Amino acid sequence: MTPEQRADEILRMARQARSASRALALADTATRNRALEAIAAALENEAPALLEANARDLAAASEAGLSAALIDRLRLTPERLASIADGVREIAALPDPVGREIESFTGAEDIRIRKVAVPIGVIAMIYESRPNVTIDAAALCLKAGNATILRGGRESLHSNLALAACAAKAVAASGLPEAALQLIPFPDRDAVPTLCQLDEWIDLVIPRGGHSLIEAVVSCSRVPVIKHYDGICHVYIDTAADPAMARAITLNAKCQRPGVCNAAETLLIHAAAAPSILPGLAADLHQAGVELRADPRAAKTIADHAPSVPTIPATEEDWTTEYLDLILSIRVVDDLAAAIEHINRYGSHHSDAIVTANPKAARHFLAAVDSAAVYWNASTRFTDGGQFGFGAEIGISTDKLHARGPMGLRELTSTKFLIEGSGQTRP
Repeated sequence: MTPEQRADEILRMARQARSASRALALADTATRNRALEAIAAALENEAPALLEANARDLAAASEAGLSAALIDRLRLTPERLASIADGVREIAALPDPVGREIESFTGAEDIRIRKVAVPIGVIAMIYESRPNVTIDAAALCLKAGNATILRGGRESLHSNLALAACAAKAVAASGLPEAALQLIPFPDRDAVPTLCQLDEWIDLVIPRGGHSLIEAVVSCSRVPVIKHYDGICHVYIDTAADPAMARAITLNAKCQRPGVCNAAETLLIHAAAAPSILPGLAADLHQAGVELRADPRAAKTIADHAPSVPTIPATEEDWTTEYLDLILSIRVVDDLAAAIEHINRYGSHHSDAIVTANPKAARHFLAAVDSAAVYWNASTRFTDGGQFGFGAEIGISTDKLHARGPMGLRELTSTKFLIEGSGQTRP
């Protein structure tokens, strides 16, 4: 297929998605939930075919020399498929985000005004590796009344095609347009800029993946993008921090699952607290297998009081690095203001925490740190749609418009004003 033919096919899909989105906007809660239940059942009924398609991707990945970790991300098993189906049913059981009355009031000349939640329309989802995203994203968008165009990674193409076809047939059998859920069937790189130029037909692009993917989408898109950049998250231990709490929160934020976006990458500690807290905490981190990259003051404090704990000099690059590993950069700061300045300068505006017993310091930190999620005496690992009680999420936005932080169903809607009158005209 030539680039021109691929562009024509993507345009055709976008036009179909727009038409499907109008039907979805009129579909009631029961109809959308019925389609989701049908998707879950289809995943279970067609498990052998889905696993066979996944086996082709796994074989190609092994032949290409992909790492064991990447191959595991690609892998579907009967248990994982069952978990994906259960996730779809959980989404079906969530409250409908569409039609929510956000506010109501009386305007000029006694007109009645209501602001309600409505579907966004057509959402393009661009993602890498994990084939479960195909179903997760489609189910969340469908629940919120949106049509979806999916573009997965080359390495999971056969899995994604099989999953999307399975789900689309289930949607059609439920009485909704099959084009409510479409997947671009070719992995060529020109598909991404082509898709992102169709602002007449697509309302929103959500990229999920590495920094290079997100940069590529942002640089070429005429469609609004909600992105999730790096998770360079911080824990700041204030001078009034409880040592045991500081230890527990830091270890959890760094070690509980280091390869995720809400894991801490930098520890900041007040100079007055460093001598009493940092040496023991550094020993705990070292025992947990964490490599410590320390600024000169942190390194000296550790060397003076915990000489058996090795450190590596931190570089300027460390403050802007998302390690996604058992590595932690450490800096001693003079005061709260210096901690806030560091976070706002070097952080990715994702998730940052203060540990302190001083309410005044905490409230200033909460107000001054410019991040999607800011914590007082809790681990950054809670930045997650499930942990927030959303039931599910499509990603974590580090943008400010229109969604920020974990994006659940409500973030997949827009708003509309509905005005009722009794013959009023404007004077």
